[in-house]
Amino acid sequence: MLKAIPNSTLLSGSVKWLSILIIFLLFGAMFEEGTLDEVLYYLPDIIYLGGQHLELALVSGLLAVLVAIPLGVFLSRPNVVKYAEYVMQFLNIGATIPTLALLAMSMSFLGIGFLPAAFGLFVITLLPIARNTYTGLRSVPNFLTEAANGMGMTPMQRLLRVEFPNSLSVIFAGVRTAFSLNIGTVPIAFLIGGGGLGELVFMGIRLDDTPMMLAGAVATALLALVFDVLLGLLSQVCIPKGIQR
Repeated sequence: MLKAIPNSTLLSGSVKWLSILIIFLLFGAMFEEGTLDEVLYYLPDIIYLGGQHLELALVSGLLAVLVAIPLGVFLSRPNVVKYAEYVMQFLNIGATIPTLALLAMSMSFLGIGFLPAAFGLFVITLLPIARNTYTGLRSVPNFLTEAANGMGMTPMQRLLRVEFPNSLSVIFAGVRTAFSLNIGTVPIAFLIGGGGLGELVFMGIRLDDTPMMLAGAVATALLALVFDVLLGLLSQVCIPKGIQR
């Protein structure tokens, strides 16, 4: 049986506060060891590479949203629901194959740079969104769909007015999980020329430059945290009042 990624209310809240704690501990350690000024020395690089990082995450993530949500809706329809498990297992390939191997395979037929990195991240991001969209729509209570049918709604009206609003909390949980995974994986894309904050992380490791490595790592964590908060605020705006979350 397909299961949705848990509603983000508790899970994302716990992860968010854990991330905040880790970031504060890192800043505390940097301040204690006198490396904070050395990390801030890389601020121009953080801003420039952070822009690349964000561009890569947004392009791959938004493409995944545009593909995965319609796919989840299609698989939730009664006449195709029996094929959903097979499709989800196919999408699971992106989560099963190690990220670096997937990016390397992307590079083998798309070359080096932004395109193979975006494609690899797109594949990784698909599953959580598609699975939660499918499960959220299939979990809408029967009495609501029966009431919609009794009112004479067409299948499209029922989808847009009843099913979709009542599954938005589950869908947003999948989107938030997918983007957290995406942003946290983008640093690896540096290894195939994708750019991003991974340049600071991996160059810092290679040169044994701890401040450089911390600059990339802390900036990535902050970016993921900020993005999760923004998506949480967006979900509060988009989910209709009175819908169970």
